[in-house]
Amino acid sequence: MADRLVGKRAFVTGAGQGIGRAIVLAFAAEGATVIAASRTAEKMRDLPEISPSITPVALDVTDGPAVARAIEAAGPLDILVNCAGWVHNGTLLDCSPEDWARSLDQNVTSCFHTMRAALPGMIELGSGSIVNVASVASSITGVPGRAAYGASKAAVIGLTKAVARDVIRTGVRVNALCPGTTHTPSLEERIAATEDPEATRRTFIARQPMGRLGKVEEMAAAALYLASDESAFTTGTVMIVDGGQTL
Repeated sequence: MADRLVGKRAFVTGAGQGIGRAIVLAFAAEGATVIAASRTAEKMRDLPEISPSITPVALDVTDGPAVARAIEAAGPLDILVNCAGWVHNGTLLDCSPEDWARSLDQNVTSCFHTMRAALPGMIELGSGSIVNVASVASSITGVPGRAAYGASKAAVIGLTKAVARDVIRTGVRVNALCPGTTHTPSLEERIAATEDPEATRRTFIARQPMGRLGKVEEMAAAALYLASDESAFTTGTVMIVDGGQTL
């Protein structure tokens, strides 16, 4: 076992599948104690069997009081990763007020809830790393059919930079990880829901000049770097891992 996170306590949202789950596994493999949070507890049932250092917690990240209780119960945290999110598929004209509100609540306001709950303990400890998983579909680049999602992820980047500046003298670091198109169960569901799944898959792959989708393990490796002491001089940054999509 590697030991980059030995002695660290991490709280990871969106841990049920995809990038969030990969981050939980990577952190545990590096020696961290990990609280894995997801709305769907069933998807996390096997995590303690994989590593006894992982504790699953059922949590709706849009419920501010529930988030505060969960983070308080987790104890002082060294690492917070905000990976919970939702992708609305469609243009602005396809987006209902309810879709817009859900995009903001699940992708941005959730980060407000978790950071507001975790920061006092980190500041008291004099150290901590927060990693907000945003996207290249944000203020970095426009992606067709991602109006609400892109706006929400742009807000995540803005929030990341603002909080990083606010706490820069406290020992707490805040960074954003911006994946390109990554092969996840969520992506597979969106592909399967289209009229021509194979054509849709080819379109997603073609976004990356490298000619393939990103892997969840590659995103987890980037999150691990930002969470660990290896990035001790890094805060307020936007780490792009997108196979050249935004070159």
